Amino acid sequence: MSADIRLTQAYKKALVKYFDKDSKYVFFSDCHRGDDSASDEFARNQAIVLHALSYYYEKQFVYVEAGDGDDLWEHKNFKYIRSAHMDVFSILKKFHEKKRLIMLYGNHNIYLKDRNYVKENYYFYYNEFKEKQEPFLYKLNPVEGLLLKERITGQEIFVVHGHQGDIVNDRLWYLSMVGVRYFWRFVHLVGIRNPASPAKNQHKRHKMEIKYSKWMQNKDIILICGHTHRMKFPKRNELPYFNIGCCVRSKGITTIELENNKLSLVEWRILAGKEGEMRVFRRVIGESVSIDNWFTKKQKIKGKQFDIL
Repeated sequence: MSADIRLTQAYKKALVKYFDKDSKYVFFSDCHRGDDSASDEFARNQAIVLHALSYYYEKQFVYVEAGDGDDLWEHKNFKYIRSAHMDVFSILKKFHEKKRLIMLYGNHNIYLKDRNYVKENYYFYYNEFKEKQEPFLYKLNPVEGLLLKERITGQEIFVVHGHQGDIVNDRLWYLSMVGVRYFWRFVHLVGIRNPASPAKNQHKRHKMEIKYSKWMQNKDIILICGHTHRMKFPKRNELPYFNIGCCVRSKGITTIELENNKLSLVEWRILAGKEGEMRVFRRVIGESVSIDNWFTKKQKIKGKQFDIL
């Protein structure tokens, strides 16, 4: 099934939320939380993520995880992921309790599409200290897509993981999962990359972004994705395709913020302070640009060709 069809399906079924200049959303993607073993790439950035999550929680942001949060391809049993990164999940639980958590599923956590799986693994957890079951992300309802609509102009922002139409990671996800869980998970530790992953294959990543571009061509919509692990902030003459990046970079994490009707690409990383102390710094690397700077309902651009790369 083509990317055009799959993205359209996700768009039509997306969770709809309305926003205005007072709304605050932050988008994370591709955390790939693992079990804290040698293959867990998230572990090296856990401190950075904790600091960023605390910042966004205190600043009253809505946290949107745009797929591949927990790497359920590599790790069959979610309880080991939760145990390894309980500090992170404790903050996510706070977001959830304040109704400020929206979780999308991607290919690596497509199991969240199964409501029974979510209920069995995410609703409750066993508190070893108290020796009893307690609510965790109770009544969590993961979705495939999120559609944000500006209250006044109606401008739409569509958020989706981005694996839709990537046949190896979409239609054939189960076969890919078996390969990752029992082969590539171990092989990549010695430096051999999985050629089927757009995060590791530049040519495949380029093809996926062209598919996004074609889907957006005649649509008055802003698109935010993950999946490729390549952060993207469009120039003024480009289609409004944004990519969040990921949380498994060797030098920090990237997020996208929506605040005051403006989108910003933000990097979080550990750097030395003035006195030589190591601190987590937040840096805007994609200029804050109003969503009105791209096309609106009054400014159609149908028929015009764009290059998003």
